[in-house]
Amino acid sequence: MHRIKAVLTLLAAGAFLLSPLLSSGFAGFSPDQFPIPQVDPPVQPAGYAFSIWGLIYLALLAGAVYGAIKRAEHPGWDAARWPLIASLAVGAAWIPIANRSVFGATVLIWIMLVTALLALRMAGKDDRLWLRSPIALYAGWLTAASCVAIGLVLAGYGWVGGTTAAILCILLALAIAVAVQIARADTPEYALSVIWALIGITVSNLDPLNRAVLWLCAAGIVVLGLVAWRQAIRRPER
Repeated sequence: MHRIKAVLTLLAAGAFLLSPLLSSGFAGFSPDQFPIPQVDPPVQPAGYAFSIWGLIYLALLAGAVYGAIKRAEHPGWDAARWPLIASLAVGAAWIPIANRSVFGATVLIWIMLVTALLALRMAGKDDRLWLRSPIALYAGWLTAASCVAIGLVLAGYGWVGGTTAAILCILLALAIAVAVQIARADTPEYALSVIWALIGITVSNLDPLNRAVLWLCAAGIVVLGLVAWRQAIRRPER
């Protein structure tokens, strides 16, 4: 059964990697998907930040290949496989749904996040580069992306203003990120992925200038960076 799960993880990672190529792709929700069009919303990172997906796709695939070949029977790998398979399987179907339904995509990306965080929590302490790092990068970006999705819904349906939505959802992302980084102190890649997203939001809010969001992002970057650094020096890699 362990080997079957290793192969299923590889297949799920492959399907996830191919999903943008086999669909129309996803360049963000279009403004007209919301009752109040979301043009340059404060909660959304600058476009360049989404390039991290290239690294995430390749890292997950490389980790799945290594795991199937070298660590098919390893308990530390096996423990993380079911939740990772679930997250990647949902992710493989996410783009077509996102292009049709904002609410459907928001629900699914939170399912992806919860299962990715579970996989990160359950992953063993060995093979950081091949096992934990890919999952951490993936889970970190999903932490930001899932909160961005909620922010877009809040502002896009007029429940709060754009800046308020951004502040609420950045705070939510930071609360999740700090808790996860403390729990998984041996994998700072998670915090780095969230910080990458915060930098992207910072760049997005330079023009037009949004001081409230900029200060919150700056504070979040400092806090999360300090948490990751302190945890890393307290629990050095074994």
